[in-house]
Amino acid sequence: MKIGYPCVNETLECSAARTFRLASYTPERVEEAVAANLACLQQILEWNVAHGLLFFRMGSGIVPFGSHEINTFPWQTHFAAEFRALGDFIKAHDMRISFHPDQFVVLNSPDANIVRRSVEELVYQGSMLDLMGLDSTAKLQIHAGGAYGDKGSALARWVETFHTMVPEAVKVRLVVENDDRLYSLRECLSLHDETGVPILFDNFHHECLNHGEPMREALRLAAATWHPTRDGVLMMDYSSQSVGERKGKHTDMLVPELFRGFVTDLDGLDVDMMLEIKDKEASAVRALGILRELGVAAPAPASYEPPVFAPRPVLTDAEGNPTPATKPRKKPVKAATASAAADEATVTAATASPKPRRPRKAATPSQDLPN
Repeated sequence: MKIGYPCVNETLECSAARTFRLASYTPERVEEAVAANLACLQQILEWNVAHGLLFFRMGSGIVPFGSHEINTFPWQTHFAAEFRALGDFIKAHDMRISFHPDQFVVLNSPDANIVRRSVEELVYQGSMLDLMGLDSTAKLQIHAGGAYGDKGSALARWVETFHTMVPEAVKVRLVVENDDRLYSLRECLSLHDETGVPILFDNFHHECLNHGEPMREALRLAAATWHPTRDGVLMMDYSSQSVGERKGKHTDMLVPELFRGFVTDLDGLDVDMMLEIKDKEASAVRALGILRELGVAAPAPASYEPPVFAPRPVLTDAEGNPTPATKPRKKPVKAATASAAADEATVTAATASPKPRRPRKAATPSQDLPN
């Protein structure tokens, strides 16, 4: 089992999502930003390997305006060696990599322009995995999209887009995630039946929206959609409900008791688990420690020195249950783009044409979404 976290390492001082405003676009700015982002990404991967975290979700903004028509800089060839070196490092350490394109990527929109831009964004992000030389077990994770008043028709549009507009190089990487508002595991299974696309299972979303399937059964249904060699083992997102917050709000920190209980529910099922928890690598390190305690993960090397994280305030309610922390562990990384916000956004936002404050965002919403 591999444990990971999305996009941003809060321990390191660098950002892998440096960008600039569309109005300030120049090829020189692209070159400078991509060079810095790839250098930071290398640092993050090295930190992760040093601490046994072998699953990582890269941010969408590695190449500013990567799928936008304005970007004519030949970044694919200019940075071919850097991408290849990252891929070699990933393969040498048996890491698992994914992308989660932002919520504007909607394959079942009735708006043909949104669908076209969505496919272009998938091509852009998939091309980075291709440049790294990673096989089809490195995935592009998206949601089913909106219902638009008729789920049946919306699902049919998703299937039609997949078969007619999505390139083969993207098809082999695409996975669909069950969400917490519209498309449950059962409905994602129907997409799998029509397209063969694997289901990336989100335990928290399943708790919020299901058809009565117990967690163990749901996990196995999702795992059965993954081809063992073409797709690899089941990828899943893990999180839990933040006490006292709106339904669907992720916790700020790992809740050890809940995590141990979930690992028990796995009952030996092999998964690669992405922790969608606010303190990112801190919770991932703690989760790996729990797996080692349970004998699910290999022991740490004798020379291993675990990182020391500044403590977050731990608040409790009247019954002693943890409540969300009120302060961050450290000043957050200032980054203008990344895809970690995708699961935090509402499905409603994911299904509509973006409604930004500035017109420039409509063309490149991924450049303005927070982590």
